[in-house]
Amino acid sequence: MIDPVHLDLEILSELKEVMGEEFTFLIEVFKTDSIVRISAIKEALASKDPDAVRRAAHSFKGSASNMGAIRLTNLCRKLEEIGGSGNINEAEVIAEEIVDAYSHVEKALG
Repeated sequence: MIDPVHLDLEILSELKEVMGEEFTFLIEVFKTDSIVRISAIKEALASKDPDAVRRAAHSFKGSASNMGAIRLTNLCRKLEEIGGSGNINEAEVIAEEIVDAYSHVEKALG
């Protein structure tokens, strides 16, 4: 069962209807892209670059939102705001939550 905290089933249903046979491909692209985006967040944090953190979180927020990944979207928004503030002291904790939320989304998508 898909946890509604992590995925909006209505958005997924609409995507499936619109994408038809390409829906499975969309899921695979999202998964592959998410790994790249998580890596970008980690690299930005390692380099202690608030603007890079903001940009990486913003990009991931968009793709997560398009997939209906509610919690993941909200966490990315929070990380984006932290990066935008210039003070990324709390960013590592949010990044860990993003990784955890993504793992739930990945499992739910199959």
